Amino acid sequence: MMDKYPHLFSPIKIGNTVVKNRIFMPPLSTNLGNKGYVTDELVEHYKARAKGGVGLFVTEVVTIEPTYVYLPGDMSIYDDSFIEGWKKLVDGVHEYGAKILPQLFHPAYMAFPIPGTPQLIAPSNVGPYYAKEAPRPVSKEELKVIISQFGEAALRVKKAGGDGVEINAAHAHGLLGGFLSPLYNKRTDEYGGDIHGRLRLTLEVLQEVRRVCGEDFIIDVRISGDEYCDGSLNINDMIYVSKQLEKAGADMLHVSGGTTIARGSSIPAPGTKMGSHSALSEEIKKYVSIPVATVGRITEPWIAEELIANNKADACMIGRANLCDPEFSNKAFEGREEEIRPCIGCLRCLNGIMFGKRVACTINPSFELENEDNLKAANVKKKVLVIGGGAAGMEAAYVAKKKGHHVVLCEKNDQLGGEMNAAAVPIGKQDLTKVIKFMKHRLESEKVDIRLGCEVTEKMLQDEFKDYEVLAATGAKPIIIQPFTKFKQWMSADDILTGKAFPGRKIVIIGGGSVGCETADYLAPIVNDLFIRNREIILIEMAKGVMMGESGPGRSLLVQRMMKKGIQMICDAKVEKVEEDKIYYVKDQKEYCIDDADTLVFASGYKPDNSIEEMLKNAHVNYQLIGDAKKVGNIKDAIFQGYEIAKQL
Repeated sequence: MMDKYPHLFSPIKIGNTVVKNRIFMPPLSTNLGNKGYVTDELVEHYKARAKGGVGLFVTEVVTIEPTYVYLPGDMSIYDDSFIEGWKKLVDGVHEYGAKILPQLFHPAYMAFPIPGTPQLIAPSNVGPYYAKEAPRPVSKEELKVIISQFGEAALRVKKAGGDGVEINAAHAHGLLGGFLSPLYNKRTDEYGGDIHGRLRLTLEVLQEVRRVCGEDFIIDVRISGDEYCDGSLNINDMIYVSKQLEKAGADMLHVSGGTTIARGSSIPAPGTKMGSHSALSEEIKKYVSIPVATVGRITEPWIAEELIANNKADACMIGRANLCDPEFSNKAFEGREEEIRPCIGCLRCLNGIMFGKRVACTINPSFELENEDNLKAANVKKKVLVIGGGAAGMEAAYVAKKKGHHVVLCEKNDQLGGEMNAAAVPIGKQDLTKVIKFMKHRLESEKVDIRLGCEVTEKMLQDEFKDYEVLAATGAKPIIIQPFTKFKQWMSADDILTGKAFPGRKIVIIGGGSVGCETADYLAPIVNDLFIRNREIILIEMAKGVMMGESGPGRSLLVQRMMKKGIQMICDAKVEKVEEDKIYYVKDQKEYCIDDADTLVFASGYKPDNSIEEMLKNAHVNYQLIGDAKKVGNIKDAIFQGYEIAKQL
């Protein structure tokens, strides 16, 4: 509502263009393109969010020349054959009053090394810190061509009806970001050395785009206000850079922070503060007169309103939250915040992008044209019993009710949420409580018959529910290694996280996956200061490292915290035997004994509870297992399975 979020929903002028509100969507790769071309699926992806109220889009990466590919499913505009597709996309978002800026980009030394790609180019022979070989310095003659390619690409955007472009010079990323950053630019010609030399290429690209496209065309430049590491750009540098960009004709600055190399610095992890780069945008905003947008884990309307109201930015780039809920803007405007599907910041949306997978979301299983908001009613209305009120069960119950079925949800505990209740306890996982509240609110809104403290029995299945279709979402139970239960005090990680058991002061955790690491982090002292009552934690993992199945900033920050807290992580090791007061493990073919631990914790994974299926078979009901009851996975797996199976009823 305007009276609740007056700053967020006020118009803003960028260059000569008026944007209807200040909810902008930053670049988020989708892999929905086809060999660089816009597809109908990509158009619908953006249209859904334009319909949902986004004021302005900066699209995912759009490459300006054909040699270097950034990601296999990303977009291009390096010749006129791309214009037709871009016109479809532009017209699609304009239909709902949104503006759109393709993000022009040359990946340079960040290019995807597909077979046949020549040696990658860079400002210098310094490649990204994960590179397999050094790139070659790009020549000044090549730079002239690249500058022209930026201008030609921008002109194609204009021909397609686009409102402008974003030039990406942030995160020490790609050609322009690399030239700007002293981490990568070691040149001694006019394009290197001091800040003037390193900025020169970006200014020349900006000026070429303005020359070719004229004044009635937005030019937005994305920068890191600080790269947050030694030897890199800092806020003093970037205040100066921002002034030069404004003088050269930029209409807006999109201020991010960090680099793509330092995990978690540019894309903030779950549990980190919202508005993560807003201190940078606030400072830069003091020294320029053009609009400044901020970005970084802005997931709720109130924080976006506050950032603008408190002069930290003129607009908010809201990415993952708009991805998670395409109707984010409309729901905020209408005061329906409790209906906004909560983004938990997990970054599973982008985890598969590098491997060619399409964009996805842990909390939103319905990115398709038919989705949770417009499910088709079932031809035959059924009576459906959902057993279990965790992620899979709540999703299945909601979707089944939306399709017109009569739904009863039975949960044996006194609250909904299932395993999410335990998963929300560790540091940085609080947002899962919002997911439980959101899913519960939807069930109540749809008037699903929810029965808490109700454990379904075989007799109930044969009597009250005899003609019901049953979806069993009873989850999984922790794997307990029975021979090791002879230890004097043992418990599962779940027991600790749900408050059913309380560990001692010297703890051995078996299992270094997500659950083991999160539990260790939760139990460890906040400050590793050798205080006499601090817990000592030893984590033993069979694999060569902890959390081998995870990636991204959340994992990175968790492991860094564990190291700072002094948690001993013994990898490539196996617990072989346990006595009442001794734990023996083997590493490098040598046996070690821990004889002063007081608690043994199992974090060795989960297994489905088979007893439920036996009961369902005996009752002769029509049933399906969903979520962890069928196959142990993560929250995304559970929600997706609940959605898909219920959709087919």
